Amino acid sequence: MRKFLIASHGSFAGGLLSSLELIAGKIDNIFTIEAYSDGSKSIEEQIEKVLLQIDTADELIIFTDLMGGSVTNQILRSALRENVYIISGVNLPLLLEIVLADTDTPVAEVIETGITNSKNQIVFVNKLIPSND
Repeated sequence: MRKFLIASHGSFAGGLLSSLELIAGKIDNIFTIEAYSDGSKSIEEQIEKVLLQIDTADELIIFTDLMGGSVTNQILRSALRENVYIISGVNLPLLLEIVLADTDTPVAEVIETGITNSKNQIVFVNKLIPSND
């Protein structure tokens, strides 16, 4: 089974999940970690709690908010193992494409295609608007 984790600083992960489910409906195989939003839980504890729910045969795709940030660094220390795929710089188009992808498509292909397509969603829209000059 393919499962997903969105991990971020603060409530960004929850916001992404909320938007994802608004568009795609309820998703059962997705987890979130909102680091530093609840002072009682360390990132390591939160990651371990998620990993306990992942079978070794499962594929786990992890989305993090910021390359080089503490969340991504902790994910690398705690979760780098077989069948775990880590993507940094998550945005909603990327999340939608990967979470809704056909599970028969190989995970590496889903990720590469998702990253390419999500980059195309980053557009300076003002440049597309004709000027009145």
